[in-house]
Amino acid sequence: MRLHVGCAMWTHVPWQGRFLPRPLPPTERLRAYASWCNAVEGNTTFYATPARSTVESWARQTAPDFRFVVKLPKSITHERRLTAIDEELRSFLEAIEPLESRAHALWVQLPGSFGPTELGTLAGFLRQLPRSYRYAVEVRHRAFFDDARSVRLLESVLARAEAEWVPFDTTTLFQSPPTSDAERDAWTKKPRVPRRSAALTDRPIVRYLGRDDTARTVEGWQEWIGTVVEWLREGRSPTVFVHTPDNADALMLARRFHDEVRSRLPELEPLPEPLPNEPLTLF
Repeated sequence: MRLHVGCAMWTHVPWQGRFLPRPLPPTERLRAYASWCNAVEGNTTFYATPARSTVESWARQTAPDFRFVVKLPKSITHERRLTAIDEELRSFLEAIEPLESRAHALWVQLPGSFGPTELGTLAGFLRQLPRSYRYAVEVRHRAFFDDARSVRLLESVLARAEAEWVPFDTTTLFQSPPTSDAERDAWTKKPRVPRRSAALTDRPIVRYLGRDDTARTVEGWQEWIGTVVEWLREGRSPTVFVHTPDNADALMLARRFHDEVRSRLPELEPLPEPLPNEPLTLF
């Protein structure tokens, strides 16, 4: 029984010297992160397809059972909106190939304007994808949360492709007005949609956004603790990503989430012991 947890990135300035050693060369940063968490969101691939050599470095720094949830480039999802993307998709798949089993799911994050009328496009896109990968789709159009027929249609499209629906739970953020600059910025950028906690596959993926206040973040994820415990008891293999607006404590919070689940399921496999945050020396 194993729960995978992680953050939105594996390198973050506030973590250096506090959670992770400082200084660290770029070729060692992911390795240090992977001693804290066993999964990570691959957000950088949204902005550009990485060089294959870069992905080879990611693979060298992580164990085969480490999980990357890798976001498709915005040129595919947002600019071309899943059409006429053969060349971009081919280049992306070739680049991430070195991840092998670490590529837990390819993440199709769709813009908020992508609504129910475009579900045929999504279905066609998912049909053309290679079956060697799993897929996870994140939608932000309100109809997929407020309109029961749109929900059923999307679930049907995803079920045919054996793809998961990725919820981005921002309800804790929007419970009350922001109290920090990072929270105010998040209020202008993050989707305000209802919480969704239904899994479509045996490998559900959750993105949870809390607050910059640790107590409020922990209070807000309690429903997810119960949901994840039930998923594990059902034999599912969930992955949970913990965000806060400034992400200063996200690395510690991801491990705390895992600890809270394990307090209810002692048989859950523990996370590895983190590397010491002191820089390595010769003596």
